[in-house]
Amino acid sequence: MDTVTPPVDYEDLIKEDRVHGSLYTDTAVFEDELERIWYRGWVYVGHESEIRQPGDYCTKKIGLQEIIMARDEDGEIHLLHNRCSHRGNKVAASERGNANFFRCPYHGWTFKNSGELTGAPYRSGYDESFRKQDHGLGRVSRVASYREFVFGSLSEQGMDLREHLGEKGMEAIDGLLALSPEDDIELTAGWLKHRVRANWKMLVENEVDGYHPKFVHQSLFKVSSSQITDVASDKASSVVRDLGRGHTELDFRPEYRQMGKRLAWCGAREDSLPDYVSAMEEWHGKERAHELLVDGPPHVMIFPNLFIAETDVFVIEPHSAGETVQYQTPVFFKGAPDLNWRLLRQAEATIGPAGLLLADDAEMFERNQRGVQEKSPEWLVLRRGLERERTEDGCTIGNLTDETGQRAIWHHYKELMTRD
Repeated sequence: MDTVTPPVDYEDLIKEDRVHGSLYTDTAVFEDELERIWYRGWVYVGHESEIRQPGDYCTKKIGLQEIIMARDEDGEIHLLHNRCSHRGNKVAASERGNANFFRCPYHGWTFKNSGELTGAPYRSGYDESFRKQDHGLGRVSRVASYREFVFGSLSEQGMDLREHLGEKGMEAIDGLLALSPEDDIELTAGWLKHRVRANWKMLVENEVDGYHPKFVHQSLFKVSSSQITDVASDKASSVVRDLGRGHTELDFRPEYRQMGKRLAWCGAREDSLPDYVSAMEEWHGKERAHELLVDGPPHVMIFPNLFIAETDVFVIEPHSAGETVQYQTPVFFKGAPDLNWRLLRQAEATIGPAGLLLADDAEMFERNQRGVQEKSPEWLVLRRGLERERTEDGCTIGNLTDETGQRAIWHHYKELMTRD
């Protein structure tokens, strides 16, 4: 006799100050997430600088769906499903390249990089009812960009991108670009790919966890003069902020402003980056440039998969309930070659294959994933700082080491998972 598996009761599994461990391990939960989060809402796909020239393309993912991000000869960006409309073969075998057409290796069906079918070999085998315009590549239902950050949604309905990002999310992206003397960035250094045996939500939670650095990253702090030891301590004036819609932030600006030291956020002295400082003052004016050079870049998680980690960008890609791939690349600020060289070297030392920072985090993710499979205790506690949260400028904020960010993520997650 067939049995019907009851739906997951998310109301019962997500409380204000705790979540149930099965949310990280249950395959039924993962399937629900794909449909209700990854395939309904806006997901970050890529940056326009990755396909700067006509014909450039790269492959990305929305959930488990492989997507081709391509720029056609007119400069328009398309998000296309990497699946031939004939028998399902992948039409783009490389992760990136330049091509005006994609040809299926199985039967030779050929598609423009804007998605239209241009040719199906042995045309005589099809009658007059066969129309090429009916057999193009599948398209992502909605495509939108904000400041060259490209997002896609597989749902034809829903809020627009600006509403999804919200004022605070857009301000974070604006704040990153403002650190360029030309108000623009490029993500062209190439992507490092890190695979971890852990649930994707563990990574999302960790991006705004100000509680762990002192313990997890001791080895890095011991061998470097990282400023994070000052701005991320429990006594720092830095805060964690709920930006709404699952977006969260660790805001180090209050501590940097107390220091009053320009470029502390990248561990540099002004005399080591004179061209960058001069270019910023020329572009923004001395007063505004001073503010930006003191404040530094944002540390913001844009739900569900884009993490702006100050001068690096991370993209989270779920593969299963217990496996995630995270991509990382350093940000290059246009008009700042001296700063970019430094940021590339820093990325090598922290998130590169021999780097210390990401290896520490990956070890914690995998230990967590093994731990939540134990039967007792069943719940994960998220109540740190709950009683001392406050509201400023329409946002809930907490001390940097409080779990305000994790509660914000789970609150939004619960809304999405219980919505009809």
